[in-house]
Amino acid sequence: MERREELLRAAARVYARHGYRGSTTRRIADEAGVNEITIFRQFGTKDTLIHEAIASSGMSGPLVELPKVPVDPQRELQEWAAALRSHICASRSLMRRCMSEREEHPQLSASANRGPMRAAAALQAYFGRLQDQGFIKGDVNARAAAAMLIGTIFSDAMGRDVMPDIYPSTPAAAAEQYTALILRAIGLSPRTAGALPDANQLHSKTR
Repeated sequence: MERREELLRAAARVYARHGYRGSTTRRIADEAGVNEITIFRQFGTKDTLIHEAIASSGMSGPLVELPKVPVDPQRELQEWAAALRSHICASRSLMRRCMSEREEHPQLSASANRGPMRAAAALQAYFGRLQDQGFIKGDVNARAAAAMLIGTIFSDAMGRDVMPDIYPSTPAAAAEQYTALILRAIGLSPRTAGALPDANQLHSKTR
């Protein structure tokens, strides 16, 4: 199992640097410090290895669990958002490569999308629990709310190194502010509003 995991990590690193065509089995074997035949014994084909490497990259790793019984939505969601951002950053180069090769290798998108889809499902379910347990009043489109927060976190994680000036001062401040804004947008109940930063606090942290 340890050798298989190392081959997956090596394949992900090679793919991120060289793309699909450049990710030869020889190059991956050299990166992992094994013989080429080991790849074929473990995975059968290069295509299988690349797909599994992408699917098991940083975005599909374990995330902070959103609780089944929410207690402090701001803290719970902020910790989750920060963890998600870290996961995206960890596989940023690989994800950029997948996006750039989507036209030529559209089948790779299914592998790359497993982590984001899992995160979206978990977040959507959490918003539903907030509504069921009275933290949120009125009807809320949990799917749209989840898409908004994940899209914002994804943009930050993928774009901060390119356009740092358009994002909040630090990743930690960003996680807090994005979380506070989405909770306000979906109508967090006044009984929990004290956990949220006020407008002046949010504004000061963007400076």
